[in-house]
Amino acid sequence: MIAKLGLTRTVIRRNFALIARDGYVASVLPGWTNCTPFVLISAAMGAQVSQWLIDFQDDGHGSIETGGEEWFLYVIAGSGVLNEVPLTAGAFGYVPPGSRVDFLSDSTGTHLLIFRKTYEALVGLDAPGFFTAHESDLTEAPFLGDPHARLKTLLPDSAAADMAVNIFTYDPGATLPFVETHVMEHGVLFLSGSGVYRLDEEWLPVTAGDALWIAPYCPQWFIAAGPEPARYIYYKDVNRTPR
Repeated sequence: MIAKLGLTRTVIRRNFALIARDGYVASVLPGWTNCTPFVLISAAMGAQVSQWLIDFQDDGHGSIETGGEEWFLYVIAGSGVLNEVPLTAGAFGYVPPGSRVDFLSDSTGTHLLIFRKTYEALVGLDAPGFFTAHESDLTEAPFLGDPHARLKTLLPDSAAADMAVNIFTYDPGATLPFVETHVMEHGVLFLSGSGVYRLDEEWLPVTAGDALWIAPYCPQWFIAAGPEPARYIYYKDVNRTPR
């Protein structure tokens, strides 16, 4: 957008937000060195999830205790080591509460997405354990039978899990099949492609690098537009009785 004229696609509303890449503002966070963190979603806007994007320089490093939180980390570009496990672009890791996150970047240009939330324990069940995987090892499934809108589930679904992270891929022209209105909250980062998101009563053009926060019960719908598939990764809360 034309910053000198005060124009941006960024929109902040009571029940949703679009944060365009041209409006990202860097933060300084304890435990993170040789990197540039961006806090895209947080409790300050009313969210229950926190979503960060971290751009690393050479030997960038993050080391922090999770406390009562669980963390999901996804390598958008570059590579690094999470808790002594090497990760390349497309790899991800889950770190449970009561653990330590230790991520070391291999090179300048590593981009890391993080979702953080307070873990909601159930009596008799422990939180899922630490694990890593790569999205290429997982299969896509047509979403509600549509082969042009495909879903890849990154975290195993179990009663112990209170968060899900998925990657949605839409061929050009593909859509969500209906306007969704549900109790689940979303944090979203667009990875590639472009399209139009309907949030509440507004129609918002979106593209790679954009972040979205979608509050519970915010009506939402998406159509992919452009010459290449649209692809985004998103968080949602699951498997717990709503308050």
